[in-house]
Amino acid sequence: MTDDALRATARDLATRSLEAGDDTGWFEELYAAARDGRAVVPWADLAPFPGLVERARPGSGRAVVVGCGLGDDAEFLASLGWSVTAFDVSPTAVAAARERFPDSKVDYLAADLLDLPSVWSFDLVVEVFTVQVLTGGARERAIAAVAGLVASGGTLQVLARHREDDGDPGRMPWPLTRAEMASFAAHGLTAVTVEDYLDGEEPPVRRWYGEFTRPS
Repeated sequence: MTDDALRATARDLATRSLEAGDDTGWFEELYAAARDGRAVVPWADLAPFPGLVERARPGSGRAVVVGCGLGDDAEFLASLGWSVTAFDVSPTAVAAARERFPDSKVDYLAADLLDLPSVWSFDLVVEVFTVQVLTGGARERAIAAVAGLVASGGTLQVLARHREDDGDPGRMPWPLTRAEMASFAAHGLTAVTVEDYLDGEEPPVRRWYGEFTRPS
């Protein structure tokens, strides 16, 4: 099966799940299929995302990685000194991350972004590519949930694919608009920067980087 066909499997799983009224069930199906060699996880490059590597800063506080997948971004943050919690809605993804990094200091957990413990609060929240694979009301709830993880005085870093406000969202992943990026600030945060940039892929992909803080 070609790589394009394997990626198409991810889109088919998403379509069927959404048509059945399940916003997130397809993630576990996808990671299970990838484990068995029947699909690829389009956002899992088995390396920390370059856009995060370029922008992350060393720290010693508590950090959380939203939708951690196979763990690369979480491990990178841990290498910078952060005490990292990383969660994913897919138990298969969490198990794979633990297996890949058996000596990790990261606390890997299975948890649903749309139904998180209310007590969770972190000095650094990192969201890379999770919101862009959710649509409609689930996307709005996800943005609110991500923002809600930021502790007083904390920072949120968001990386996502770029779409113009009047652009066609196309197929999964569904890129974010500037208005959607700015909406993280509607939940008690202050926007430090919301900027678009071209990455180093060939051909280059236009992406967003947003940084937000919660006042102390």
